[in-house]
Amino acid sequence: MSSPMEALDDATVPPQLQEMVDDQEIPEETEDDALIFDTSHDPTLSSLREISSLASWTVSSHKPTCGATALLSPTPHAFWQSDGPQPHHLTLHFFKLVKIVKLRLYLDFALDESYTPTKLDFWAGWSSGYGLVQFAEWSGAEPRGWQDIDLLGCGVGGKEEIRCMVLQVRVMENHQNGKDTHLRGLQVFSVDERVGGKEKMGMTKVEERARDKINGIATVEPEEVSDDDGEGMEQIGILDAGWIGEVELK
Repeated sequence: MSSPMEALDDATVPPQLQEMVDDQEIPEETEDDALIFDTSHDPTLSSLREISSLASWTVSSHKPTCGATALLSPTPHAFWQSDGPQPHHLTLHFFKLVKIVKLRLYLDFALDESYTPTKLDFWAGWSSGYGLVQFAEWSGAEPRGWQDIDLLGCGVGGKEEIRCMVLQVRVMENHQNGKDTHLRGLQVFSVDERVGGKEKMGMTKVEERARDKINGIATVEPEEVSDDDGEGMEQIGILDAGWIGEVELK
């Protein structure tokens, strides 16, 4: 006499249910998906450094397991999904002043349909509580892949750069007036000074001296001097900044 467990093992799965299981397509992460987020494979980013890891990420709302941490995943299969009224906010709080020279987001209309953002506003400043200023906006009908945000004219002198400690992305509209949104990736880039930052930025000597003056560093150009030890020695020094005065006792 067979046991109840043996009888259960011998039971066959209904054909209709088995067909439904077979028809299920489970997305799997492929090698190509990982390369999409790997900046080392993009020659246009060779002089830039991805700095989003320097910030703490917060979102206005999110579904379970679809929070801000999903945006840090190296695959576009993970995404942030909001859970609340529009506009939806994604905010990056950097621990120091950063200079952003490139900003891009990963959207996929084929996967997200009505969850796909069609209008985004970008704000930056020193604190999320006050002082944020809108510096760019983006709109698109059926985006797929990385969407570069135009920073032309955002910086001083028309430069393509943003200097801030807080960066905020606001989702204003979705496709077909969808309520919640899907965002599959966000990358923030600064100039990588480890590979010749000054040359990559195209800074002139005048711009370098102006930057150093703002930072309280006054430098002198190399010059030929002579002393008792020899001639033709190159001397480079650091002078006190103009705002440093003599100590006064009161």
